[in-house]
Amino acid sequence: MSRLVRLWTEDGQSRFREEDGLPPAADARRVHAEESPAGSTLDWHDAPCRQYVVTLTGTLRFTTRDGSSFVLRPGDVLLAEDTAGGGHRWELIDDQPWRRVYVELR
Repeated sequence: MSRLVRLWTEDGQSRFREEDGLPPAADARRVHAEESPAGSTLDWHDAPCRQYVVTLTGTLRFTTRDGSSFVLRPGDVLLAEDTAGGGHRWELIDDQPWRRVYVELR
């Protein structure tokens, strides 16, 4: 079963929570795919824009500056809205590449 995790900025820091149901309908401005090799990490950063990120392969841990973390698995959808503030980082925690589809929102 897929799940939706929302990541946003509040009081200058990234926060997250699981949301019920399917992602809300929104206007997409661009759709593209990316792959990061197994063992990849990305240090502190903000989302470049509001976007859905659909994980196809790979299991990764996202961490916010306050030390909170969550895990994304294949089929999970991330709604990344933390476009400013403290940001987040991620690391692949299995032996698979992270293949994902981005749906950039207006």
